[in-house]
Amino acid sequence: MSEKDNNVYFDQEDTVSNGNSFGEKSNDIDVVSKEDYIHDSDVIISRIRAVGDLDDILVNDTDFFISKVHEMKASEALEVLQYSADYYRTDINFPKHTLERIQKLLKGEENYDAGHIDYDLDLRLEAALMKFHSPYPEVRSVCSPTDDPTIPVETFRAYVIGFIWVAIGSFVNQLIYFRQPHFTLSAQVVQLLLLPCGQFVAKVLPAKKIKIWKYSLNLNPGPWTFKEQMFCTIITNVGSQNSVYGQYAPVARESLFWGQEWANYGFTVCMNITCQFFGLGVSGIMRRWVVYPSKAVWPTLMPTLQLNRTLLVPEERRSVNGWTISKYKLFNILLAASFIYFFIPDYLFQALSTFNWMTWIAPQNKNLAFVTGYKIGFGFNPIASFDWSVINYATPLVLPFFTTANQFAGTCVAGLTLLILFYTNVKFSGYLPPNTSTVFDRFGEDYNLTKVLTNGVFDQEKYMAYSPPYMSAGNYMYTCAAYTMYTFTFVYIFVSEWRIFKDAIQGMITSLKDRKSSNYERYKDPLSVMMREYPEVPDWWFFIVFALTVLAACLTMHFFPTTMPVWATICILLVALAMLVPFIVLYSNTGYFMSTNMLGTIIGGYMIPGNGLACLFTRIYGFALEDMAETYVGDMKLAHYSKIPPRAVFRAQISGTIIQIFVSAGAIELLHNGLENFCSWTQASRFYCSWSHSIYSDTLMFGVIGPSRTFDTLYPLMRWSFLIGACCALPIYFARIYFPKYLRPVHPVLFIGAFTRWGSAYNLTYYTGGFYLSVGMMWYVRRRFLAWWSKYNYIISSGLTAGTAFSGILIFLALQYHPKMLSWWGNNVASAGIDGAAAVGRLDIPTEGFGLTYWE
Repeated sequence: MSEKDNNVYFDQEDTVSNGNSFGEKSNDIDVVSKEDYIHDSDVIISRIRAVGDLDDILVNDTDFFISKVHEMKASEALEVLQYSADYYRTDINFPKHTLERIQKLLKGEENYDAGHIDYDLDLRLEAALMKFHSPYPEVRSVCSPTDDPTIPVETFRAYVIGFIWVAIGSFVNQLIYFRQPHFTLSAQVVQLLLLPCGQFVAKVLPAKKIKIWKYSLNLNPGPWTFKEQMFCTIITNVGSQNSVYGQYAPVARESLFWGQEWANYGFTVCMNITCQFFGLGVSGIMRRWVVYPSKAVWPTLMPTLQLNRTLLVPEERRSVNGWTISKYKLFNILLAASFIYFFIPDYLFQALSTFNWMTWIAPQNKNLAFVTGYKIGFGFNPIASFDWSVINYATPLVLPFFTTANQFAGTCVAGLTLLILFYTNVKFSGYLPPNTSTVFDRFGEDYNLTKVLTNGVFDQEKYMAYSPPYMSAGNYMYTCAAYTMYTFTFVYIFVSEWRIFKDAIQGMITSLKDRKSSNYERYKDPLSVMMREYPEVPDWWFFIVFALTVLAACLTMHFFPTTMPVWATICILLVALAMLVPFIVLYSNTGYFMSTNMLGTIIGGYMIPGNGLACLFTRIYGFALEDMAETYVGDMKLAHYSKIPPRAVFRAQISGTIIQIFVSAGAIELLHNGLENFCSWTQASRFYCSWSHSIYSDTLMFGVIGPSRTFDTLYPLMRWSFLIGACCALPIYFARIYFPKYLRPVHPVLFIGAFTRWGSAYNLTYYTGGFYLSVGMMWYVRRRFLAWWSKYNYIISSGLTAGTAFSGILIFLALQYHPKMLSWWGNNVASAGIDGAAAVGRLDIPTEGFGLTYWE
């Protein structure tokens, strides 16, 4: 945005052009004196405070916003508000009070509440907010409505620092991913490490330009900038995630699962290349759905943006609800406090982490352990944890309150459903632990895959002689809910967000017809207007990346003994691509991410029956495309909010990912060769690999045993779950449309999705504390003290998360990688009773086993 847009200009007689004068009702622009301008600005500030849910505007960019209110015409304001009312009508993120106020303003002055100060002022105030800022308080708190395109971004020093930290982050994140609960070097943590590096390099590098061919390289363009900081964050954020294949690698390689020793470092690198670049290839298409539209809020990005502003953007010292402490100082206090405190629940007094205090009353009481326990139970416990890594598992200070509330309500209902299933012995689940992803045989032992295989392929006779596989009640409910979610979400998101899909398709057609056209021209929000300053990344760049990645995937599947046909690789990628659009739209609006990983398992079971290993790879590729697309396109939105050139982001994503591919593969080798009992439920440092156990169970059920046997004989309700989801979507959508007063806060996808929180080692223990925190901060404080919430909420989340992560990494490397156990009551009591048992069912298993007597 030009300098002229950032300032108030008076004419030669010290006058300013603004909207209507506050005393007159005219659509003409009046010329007022500077004194009147100052007086009217005071009136605007008073009105903002009186409205109540706009007072966060007074925290940042106040002068800019006031100038835009002055410039706004009443006729223009009506046009802006009419568009906003139509566009945001069904948006659950859009503030309800704001929508109601807009609708009242559009009815005209004669129908406006007489108690308000001035209809004209309210009209222009609301329209200026819609046109020149963001209607979402979350976005306003972290994003400036102005931009300076001359600020250095893609510099030599930024690349060097980014490459160093992407290597460190990749190694650490991959190393500790399999631990429960796991923590990561998140974007907030990485920013803390980048800042001193950037400031140090800015001081020591010579201010010298180097000529390389026709390009000039400036080694040190001046002070370290917030755009360089965000550019480095994008490099590390994309590259330092644990790799998609890394999440599945133990299933293919560990003897505990498939035991394929050929899946070595070279194969891991090949799989990382194909998995990581799938998402980048399709992210260019996804831009039109989840980057450009302002409705795509991306709540998960807010802490990263807020921390970036806190570290590098000067802050005005103002009292906010009586608080004057700076965000930077508060962040450092919380960082230090959480760093020290985390030693208590994570090492010194571990019972405080998963606080199963109710089971201590009667440690050997099975029913008490099942209902209230954290390890084998359901976690119905009002005081479940004093550990931030557990409380923050559902990111309660990041996700909107409606997301947390819908999911917590669904989790509780799912828990009660699970109790009923377990205690009524549905599908013989009473003989098994209630909430585990492990698959069992009819004797209650872990299912021995080798007993039903001949030369790696399913053997019917061996299967008949041994046992069908049985799932726990939690795993059964999780699987049915996941299948319901696929079809429900696909239909529901398409019909509820049809306008976004329509605009995106029109934009794609326009781009193909005119390659010089800008996607930003189609959007009227201020961020897209500012981004018109920067050249876009052509679509064909992304198409080339995707095409080369598909080729690499086919070659990898062909030349390694994966038993995965090339045609099956193509099929699963097409399915994942079709499901990606509604899923990523859902994620951008709510912070809730879905994937087709389980759907890939079923499709693989049908395409390659009896081949569990090939089924594993269909699942990997189904998940990889969506998971990485979400990561890459999320960082594009991060750059969109930060006004970073799109082509610089593309280069950052390519280079950072290449480094991550090789480093994360090395971390997997280290775990495989250097950690005793890796992925065992008895691993001393909690490297349980709970996700790997869940993957193995699914590929066993639907890859080896096959979906036909599983659906037809063992669990027929699973098949109907797909139809149930598709049939329920439209009635629920129309119910929310016709009864918005009662159903607007309810998001059915989030509620149903909460049922998929079960079926593994996680239960209500990991969500109860987060819900309490969300009620306090994201509902009560946000409604009553919006300015305070806007300034401090994401900083509190970042400070606590960063301190816990640093502390956790130190504890892991110093005390847990080679365990130095501290044995005393506070560390032993949580696992001393039934809740600490690895596998306990409610019913005693007969000598001859339980289950079906004839299962073909």
